[in-house]
Amino acid sequence: MLKRAVFIDKDGTLVDDIPYNIDPALVRFSTGAFDALRLLQERGFAPIVVTNQPGIALNLFDRAALALLERHLVKTLAAEGISLAGFFACTHAPAGSSVQNCLCRKPAPGLLLQAARVHRLDLSQCWMVGDILDDIEAGRRAGCRTVLLDVGHETIWRDTPMRRPDFKASDLLTAAAFIAANS
Repeated sequence: MLKRAVFIDKDGTLVDDIPYNIDPALVRFSTGAFDALRLLQERGFAPIVVTNQPGIALNLFDRAALALLERHLVKTLAAEGISLAGFFACTHAPAGSSVQNCLCRKPAPGLLLQAARVHRLDLSQCWMVGDILDDIEAGRRAGCRTVLLDVGHETIWRDTPMRRPDFKASDLLTAAAFIAANS
């Protein structure tokens, strides 16, 4: 049986955006994040983090440090009664660097497609929530509905149909309430 999930961007969506942060001591969950994830989980959505983490390709941190951060997220969420179903990270550098055209760096849908295979997800029943339009485009390209957290992090407003969210929210809890009411 295929399941449904909410894909959640990490930096600027699930946690406060501190560029290239992988230090668990500096992680601060966004306002309402725990309530939002509990609501989604209660409604039958598996929460899955999908995140671009180019710090590895840029030699700012290694995979072990990212794995430590993932364990911290899982443990912190579990203490709040939330089961993180997955953590998928693109570790490639952004376009214009030595590594280009990977299939997983958002706005490409590769992370979502990989998660769908691993977790047997029905992407038409899934949502992508993020704070920039690359997140929205990745979700739409994967066949998901989308919510943009309009919190001032988007700086390149390229308007194309693939970058138009189904809904804009001011925070993750508002996004979760919309998803719960429209699924």
